[in-house]
Amino acid sequence: MKFISINGAKPNPGHYSAATQKGNLLFISGQLPVDPFTGEGTSGDITDETKQVLSNVDHILEAAGANKKDIMKVTIYISDISLWDNVNSLYKQYFGDHKPARAVVPTNQLHYGYHVELEAVAYIDEEKED
Repeated sequence: MKFISINGAKPNPGHYSAATQKGNLLFISGQLPVDPFTGEGTSGDITDETKQVLSNVDHILEAAGANKKDIMKVTIYISDISLWDNVNSLYKQYFGDHKPARAVVPTNQLHYGYHVELEAVAYIDEEKED
């Protein structure tokens, strides 16, 4: 198993890796809206938080030699379902025509008072598909 980290990122404060890879499978840990290079949390609205989370996913995918089209399954945790339309709009922009399987889990609260967290599973094929 490989432990994936973002080149130049601050070490994770907890006992986990940004992602793990075994064979072609990549498991991306839940991403909160925290800048991996500064360790600073996003202070803003759900739009800013969602953009940061998706940016974090991009950095992890890049570190693993993958891209968002390799993502097969996404789980999104959201602190208030009334925020969903905004998150879904940004999610749709991010993925475009690529539509991985997805679950949306409304929660009461997330770590540090954030409103969105996203985890994903990707399959990295040696022969990339368009």
